[in-house]
Amino acid sequence: MDKLFSNEMNVLKALAILLVVSGHLEFSLLGIFPPYSFQLALFFFISGCLFKDKYLTDVATFVERRIKSLLVPYFWYNLFYMLVTILIAKLTGKFWGMPLSFKNFFITPFLNGHQFDLSCPLWFVTQLFMTMITFLFVFRGLNAVTKNRFVHLGFFTLLGLLAIPFSKIFPLTPLMLIVIRTMFSMFFVYLGYFYTHYIKDNYNIFTPKWFGAVFVLQSILWMFNRDYDPEHGIGLSYVIVWARFDDQLIVPIITALTGIWASLFTVKILYPYVKDIKFIQDTGNVTYHIMANHLLVMYIITAIFLHINGIPISERANHDIYWIYNPVQTTYLYFVITMVVTTYIGVLQKKVYNWITKPFKD
Repeated sequence: MDKLFSNEMNVLKALAILLVVSGHLEFSLLGIFPPYSFQLALFFFISGCLFKDKYLTDVATFVERRIKSLLVPYFWYNLFYMLVTILIAKLTGKFWGMPLSFKNFFITPFLNGHQFDLSCPLWFVTQLFMTMITFLFVFRGLNAVTKNRFVHLGFFTLLGLLAIPFSKIFPLTPLMLIVIRTMFSMFFVYLGYFYTHYIKDNYNIFTPKWFGAVFVLQSILWMFNRDYDPEHGIGLSYVIVWARFDDQLIVPIITALTGIWASLFTVKILYPYVKDIKFIQDTGNVTYHIMANHLLVMYIITAIFLHINGIPISERANHDIYWIYNPVQTTYLYFVITMVVTTYIGVLQKKVYNWITKPFKD
């Protein structure tokens, strides 16, 4: 993988996590794309872009690395947020999560990842692990049958398309949710792989004509948006963790595709201007830690606002975990502070980890 592409992917990861955090503050950095309309599909796409062919014949190394990079830090965070949740419960009287149990600590992370409200965005990590392991074995199987990339693309596209009707046909048991999420997400993983191997260096998909076509298509899709009228459903937005696509069948796939293209296009335009901004590079390098910590930082900011305005902290317990104080005036301050704090928490964690493990690497 060349250095330029690697750096561009890092900027794309930074944009993806910016979109996730802004979405949890209920605004979008790309206005025509509502929150939850493509952001997590973009992360699956990036994982596919970074997938290496060598793992098709070295399964053990792939599984070992995914366990170390995804699951090990996940369960350290799980322990941390269990302790934080217990502490907050003692201070405020509200336990932000499910009852403490062996199942909720070790099993629920793979079912829905919402065992602790403050760390619930990390549901994506365990799903990414399951998606990538499944993708590896499915891709190996397809390669054993045929090397035709269009057959592969057709197969993964069919999986993605079937995931949405499956969510309407079958009871949404915990296991069925895993199946649907994995089907849906594998399509975007392969799409990232397909883009890297067959499109990136062979076709220019960022011409004015492409821009016009995507803009017109997304403008048409906007007619399906219901964010401005919740009674009609969520429209362009969808909630992968709960397989909630409302009345849509094809729109979630299309808006994810247009959103991914818009993100790639944005990075192509901005990269010459942001490539040397260290904060952007740092953000792209610590997306895991930003995903893990941003709700806690928002919670602390809200507690500070409540204290400054003489409002008891118990008021915080009357709302859901995404509630922030006076959003009309404070949303963008929350966004800036949260991104800065969580990025540098991540940078510090990496430095500490490298310092601790350095003797074992020498």
